[in-house]
Amino acid sequence: MVLNGALFLLVCAAARAAASGGDGPLLNGNFEYLPNRHQLNGMRVIEPQAIPYWRATGHVEYVESGAKQGDMVLTVPEGKHAVRLGTEATIQLQLSVTRGKYYSVTFSAARTCAQDEKLNVSIVPGNQPGELPIQTVYTSSGWDSYSWAFLATRGLVQFVIHHGDDGVDDPSCGPIVDNFAIRMLNPPHATHDNMLVNGDFEEGPYITPGSPWGVLMPPLLQDHVSPLPGWRIMASSKVVKYIDSAHFAVPHGSRAVELVAGLEVALLQEVHTVPGTSCRLEFSVGDAANGCAASPMRLQVATAGASKTVDYNSNGTGGCNREALDFTAQANTTMVVFYSMGYHMTSDGSGTLCGPVIDDVSLVCVPQHHARRLLR
Repeated sequence: MVLNGALFLLVCAAARAAASGGDGPLLNGNFEYLPNRHQLNGMRVIEPQAIPYWRATGHVEYVESGAKQGDMVLTVPEGKHAVRLGTEATIQLQLSVTRGKYYSVTFSAARTCAQDEKLNVSIVPGNQPGELPIQTVYTSSGWDSYSWAFLATRGLVQFVIHHGDDGVDDPSCGPIVDNFAIRMLNPPHATHDNMLVNGDFEEGPYITPGSPWGVLMPPLLQDHVSPLPGWRIMASSKVVKYIDSAHFAVPHGSRAVELVAGLEVALLQEVHTVPGTSCRLEFSVGDAANGCAASPMRLQVATAGASKTVDYNSNGTGGCNREALDFTAQANTTMVVFYSMGYHMTSDGSGTLCGPVIDDVSLVCVPQHHARRLLR
């Protein structure tokens, strides 16, 4: 039997997805497999199954690069096509996953005409939905990559992304989404040499190969799964950026975190400690070689026992310093907190937000009579 071209591509994509073990782009995650035109009314999707592999309900539009709404050109993050989620719009995709494993989904989103756009992301059945605020644009491209994580409670689940009502008159107003990918997370464990989990940030969300903008990680409630195992982002609506050594200067290994939202967001981890023990927190602070020049770039690190302000003079060309904070544990748990004390933009005039990079964070605590050895 001879397959036509479109069907052949779909079969090949399914084979690649199966061979990849689940890590990488989702089937038609970039929406380049076109719906039949009779299932569209202009850009509006009028049949739930119109977009191959996805189910769409509410005011969903299939957007082609260069399309306009009035005088506004609609941004397509990747390739030639994307999906726009208007008022009360939902798209969902069935995922085959491993029960009991953690996963992170990465996707791109661009704001259009509403001022306070946000997306609700969930897994059915599964954990509580997460809210991703996307009203702030962090790069000059007009769109950003985001990540969201979940624990698989079954082997077959529905990934759901929903946009509600922003209170605008035009029901088509809403974010454009594109370029969906998935990665199974393998959370590391604390060790004798480092009480922090994932202190080197090597375990985290999928970064699309060749993408020079990193992945934003949104604020999380206490009971939500983090796309950065071990760490939590505390903010009302801001994010931190996950970066890789292929496109940025990274102090250690291949991944790090850039604090791009100033005082409005903190990166933290809670650790079990023994009251009265002497502790040393060590970390690297630098810049991502992305033109984020500041003298100084100021980082604040704090625990229940002490705090420290670190000044790093950045030329925006890369580099880092090794820093340490000594303190005495005050309770059975200690929270380690990092945040940037300033707001910065890259020097190219693009308006891209940037900030200090942190990496290679370690914490060791010992009883008082061993403290001299620790603090040497």
